[in-house]
Amino acid sequence: MEHHDVLIVGGGNAGISLAARLLRDGAQDVAIVESESVHRYRPLLNYVGAGEASMALLERPAASVMPDGATWIQAVVESVDPGGPSVLLRDGRRVGCARLVVCPGLEEDWDATPGLVEAYAAGWAGSTFVVETAPRVWPALRDLAGGRVVFTMPPEPAPCSATALKPLFMACDHWRRAGVLDDLDVHLVLPGSSPIGVPRADALLERTLASYGVQVLRDARVSSVGARRVSVTTPAGDQHLDDLRYAHVVPHYHAPRWVAESDLAGASAAGLVDVDPATLRHPRHGAVWSLGDVADLGIKPSGGALRKQVAVLTQNMAAADAGVFARYDGYTVMPITVARHRLMLVEIDRDGRPAPTVPFPDLVRPRRATWWVDRYALPQTYFRRILRGKV
Repeated sequence: MEHHDVLIVGGGNAGISLAARLLRDGAQDVAIVESESVHRYRPLLNYVGAGEASMALLERPAASVMPDGATWIQAVVESVDPGGPSVLLRDGRRVGCARLVVCPGLEEDWDATPGLVEAYAAGWAGSTFVVETAPRVWPALRDLAGGRVVFTMPPEPAPCSATALKPLFMACDHWRRAGVLDDLDVHLVLPGSSPIGVPRADALLERTLASYGVQVLRDARVSSVGARRVSVTTPAGDQHLDDLRYAHVVPHYHAPRWVAESDLAGASAAGLVDVDPATLRHPRHGAVWSLGDVADLGIKPSGGALRKQVAVLTQNMAAADAGVFARYDGYTVMPITVARHRLMLVEIDRDGRPAPTVPFPDLVRPRRATWWVDRYALPQTYFRRILRGKV
């Protein structure tokens, strides 16, 4: 049986940046299980959906981002034995390890929204969260001059759910500039009572929604999609949004089946990996660790949160025998465009308290400079430094 010291399942931001950091710190035998041949900087998908970026800008061959010294196992995981620990691959190989890190991300739960797959295929629905439909969002929204449009935020867990507001606000700003916003009936389906659950940021977002004339359905979930209709369950009962010109409906998410059906999972209905949210270590399997969207950390997952998670996990894997652990405070970040070229950056800890990376300026206040960093600087930082374990 193939065996490695550290086996990382998942070659996204979490897996690649962690592997690079471990290797830079002296690890000798790190392997990454990742089946995809293309690596994507997913935050740019929202800008693709607003006509401000192309798919070519966010995609790289997976081979080009694999850290020097890491073993790439290009395969699909079939099951996991956390007690081994080891993973069984779909091709029949079993790979063992001394330490296992689980960070495959989340998968779309298409069954949770009947009719959504068919609506995506028909072209009148899609989202920037789904790679295949992101390039089709902007052509569908750009030339609308009237009619009803709906946008949704997915319930947790989801990969940075707050960024589902980006295509909404960028589209509304475009329609206002084109002089057609007043002729559009724009709806937003929120899973909670407020946009993101951070009072000061919510106050700004509520004013922005009102300025665009967006009608908000709160504490609501999309129950089904069909015949240019989105059906929504709300506390007041079911509502139906009919005769839609376009529906930006983000699917619900859950952990991969092999995670949810194993002893990795905890009490989460979505099958997330059970971890100590401070140390990132599995409570029942001491050789297993997890980070990223699939880990049950009690936060709103985001790519920006991984920087601190990787730093904590790297330290804790090295110090596990001594039992002296660094602690992850639940830092996460939500970048939200409120117009095509203005962005607010909301940074909080696990308890929802402000956790700004820099003391000034106030990054919650929407700024053009913050938008520029999000759109142009961070993608370069991601490929040149984050994936190389330098941040």
